[in-house]
Amino acid sequence: MPADESRQPTSKKKTPAQKVADLRREQARQDRRRARMIWVPVTATLVVLGGAVAWSLSTNSAAKDLSAVQSFTVQQGHTDAKVTYEQSPPAGGEHAPAWLNCGVYDSPVPNENAVHSLEHGAVWVTYKPDLPAEQVSALKELLSGPYDLLSPYPGLEAPVVASAWGKQLTLDSSDDARLPAFLKAYRQGAQAPEPGAACTGGTDGTDGTTAAPSMDAPVTAP
Repeated sequence: MPADESRQPTSKKKTPAQKVADLRREQARQDRRRARMIWVPVTATLVVLGGAVAWSLSTNSAAKDLSAVQSFTVQQGHTDAKVTYEQSPPAGGEHAPAWLNCGVYDSPVPNENAVHSLEHGAVWVTYKPDLPAEQVSALKELLSGPYDLLSPYPGLEAPVVASAWGKQLTLDSSDDARLPAFLKAYRQGAQAPEPGAACTGGTDGTDGTTAAPSMDAPVTAP
């Protein structure tokens, strides 16, 4: 006996409106899929760039961080006597009447003359005598200003030490990014009692000179 045809499933035809709705839903799914394909790599790139910017800002901030700079209260005045300084190398105090001519020295220089230069706003960078030659060369290249002093310093505890009047920073190497920041902050800085006074026309520290002009005449840095 043939099956009751009234019980057979019948396919329901979609209306034009339903077909349009289906097409729109499919189009929307495809649009979402394309959007994901675009935004996933874009988002990843933005995350990487954001991290790089944050790292750069952090690095620059660290390079300018002078929180490790030590500050000292030091006396001012001239003396012909040998001075025992509280810091090694000294960061100010009584000093010889003749200032040390600013520049690069390959041999140790007298503390008393170098301190006089600090009074005039110079920055004195000292290094261990056994510092690698390439680091010494880097220091010589960096310290080329008219108020820069560079010299080896026997017995130095740190590889490199930067000193200004009443200020000092120990460094692990010549390429420490804080050294340029120290120079910028304290070379001819407000901490110096006589910024702008001469850093030439004094002594080279080897001729035994103890006399200097009676007045520390201000000069304009070349």
